[in-house]
Amino acid sequence: MSHYFLDDKNLKHRPKRISFSLDGVVLTFHTDTGVFSKDRLDFGTSTLLKNITVGDAKTLIDMGTGYGPIGIYLAYTNPQTNVIMADVNPRAVALAKENLLLNNITNAKAVVSDLFKAIDEKADLIVTNPPIRAGKQTVFRLYEEAYENLNSGGHFYCVIQKKQGAPSTLEKLKSLYPIVDVIDRAKGYWIILAKKD
Repeated sequence: MSHYFLDDKNLKHRPKRISFSLDGVVLTFHTDTGVFSKDRLDFGTSTLLKNITVGDAKTLIDMGTGYGPIGIYLAYTNPQTNVIMADVNPRAVALAKENLLLNNITNAKAVVSDLFKAIDEKADLIVTNPPIRAGKQTVFRLYEEAYENLNSGGHFYCVIQKKQGAPSTLEKLKSLYPIVDVIDRAKGYWIILAKKD
């Protein structure tokens, strides 16, 4: 079985095109096998997007971008913000690059990166729908590296299902950040906001 956080070169391509509308914004995406939620914008991601306040953030990192719905929506709705979209899966990043062009996004880029390894700048805002199936060790490393890559005063948002580890995520984030809150709960999904310093 192939997982979206792996680079499975043997996976057959089944490209498709999808669109979604959120708060009056309509965006279109190319997707394929081997990426997360290839058929539609998943409920957790849409709930996360409805809860993010970008404000005056100059730089935003979308970690685990997949084919790019989070980063592209936030770049589209916040043209003043520089958005970095990162994923370990080259197929996902190739799609994200296509989707930046497809939606005429000029304030974002997509990069292949094992978490933050290939990212050389810090962010005011980091957002993730974490790769739960990659395992708790990887997810917790994402949280730790996010803290290290946030500017002072920066914000970290994530979405996670209660049954997939939201309580342990909350405790882990509380061990890293001085301020951590569950800002929304919907259909078993928790939206968590952590603030640095």
